[in-house]
Amino acid sequence: MQTVKMVVTGPFNSGKTEFIRSISEIDVVATERKISSDAEKVKDTTTVAMDFGRITVDADLVLYLFGTPGQKRFDFMWEILSEGMLGFIVMIDSTRPETFREAKSILETFRAYAPTPYVVAANKQDIEDAWELDDLRIALRLDGAVKLLPCTATNKESVKTVLLELLYSILEEMESSAA
Repeated sequence: MQTVKMVVTGPFNSGKTEFIRSISEIDVVATERKISSDAEKVKDTTTVAMDFGRITVDADLVLYLFGTPGQKRFDFMWEILSEGMLGFIVMIDSTRPETFREAKSILETFRAYAPTPYVVAANKQDIEDAWELDDLRIALRLDGAVKLLPCTATNKESVKTVLLELLYSILEEMESSAA
């Protein structure tokens, strides 16, 4: 059986935990804690170490999903979680342009950890004031070859589409390096 480790990363409140919860076949192992300061009162809890979910694709393939903390003070976990990853997803909250620079920085950080395939998931595309993909690509200065995918982290089909795109990229890379 082949296992594939994927990391789901991105800024605070971009939808990482919800993304994993939407698709995991097991109860997500989450390390969420109450937020004590009023500084980031967009929600009441934050991931402090990681989220973990699992998906059995078929008898031969299992995906392990590791969600990173989004707050800078927990970024020491990023490198630990990136070890052994075969690919990663950068989640972006399409409705919060003030987080785009941080998302770009996280993307560059993970690219430095390992030269693995990645995709960018533009979350909250179901919300009226979400940025269009073309505008997001410009704001994030993403090369045309980077897969930028619309996403709604609460929608299982949407999450599945993002995961499959990353999985195809990982399998492509594995085949080309084996050749």
